[in-house]
Amino acid sequence: MSVGLDKNEFPGINLFDLTGRVAIITGGSKGLGLAMAAGLASAGAHVLLVNRNKEEGENAAKELANTYPIDAHFFQADVTQQVETEAMAAFAFKQWGRIDILINSAGINIRGAIDELSLEDFKQVMDVNVTGTWLSSRAVIPYMKKGKRGSIINLASALGLIGLSNRTPYTSSKGAVVQMTRALSLEMAPFNINVNAICPGPFLTEMNLPIADTEEGLKFVVGATALGRWAELKEIQGAAIYLASDAGSYMVGAMLSVDGGWTAR
Repeated sequence: MSVGLDKNEFPGINLFDLTGRVAIITGGSKGLGLAMAAGLASAGAHVLLVNRNKEEGENAAKELANTYPIDAHFFQADVTQQVETEAMAAFAFKQWGRIDILINSAGINIRGAIDELSLEDFKQVMDVNVTGTWLSSRAVIPYMKKGKRGSIINLASALGLIGLSNRTPYTSSKGAVVQMTRALSLEMAPFNINVNAICPGPFLTEMNLPIADTEEGLKFVVGATALGRWAELKEIQGAAIYLASDAGSYMVGAMLSVDGGWTAR
């Protein structure tokens, strides 16, 4: 008589279950942030959307709560301000008594030739994309240590791994996020906190709309991918669920490329 597999040893799809876990998603009210928040909510996680636009954030949270059987809330914060990121983490912990997942998705891009950009342009991109990621991570880590587990997912970029002209602020910032992810992953591994990054390729988000139909966008961005097309927002969800869940428990300091083959060339 044959004996079935032990489902505790081989849990399969159940590894992706996020029921009851709590996720904070910065920049979570639109674009990739909202797509990842929806992905986590579909797997059972309660979500806190964080951004600066109150109306946009509240509407997105309501839509998530109406779509999935989870709690969804909005918290207004500027991730470049330490006091606000600390308040963000405190709010989530007060609401649910735990913080399991942080997705650092807040980010901006200012394009242009280096001699046409200002120092302020460069500092602004670095402040949001790098300082904001560092501050948000710093704010949640004490709560994750208290819970003896956690997952931090940084949004890097294919442009943190390869170069592209007229992108010095953005590529510099995403390269920094890549290295921050690697360093922080080593620091947090002893505490059972997994730190990884997703490196998206060309998704047709609000950030990329200005170049969607330009020669630059079609030839040097979309044209650089093996698939030769813009990614759909839903195509980021699997990577986020994977890294946030027990399915990604052995992932430490990884750069998970979701780029249509851009960095494979």
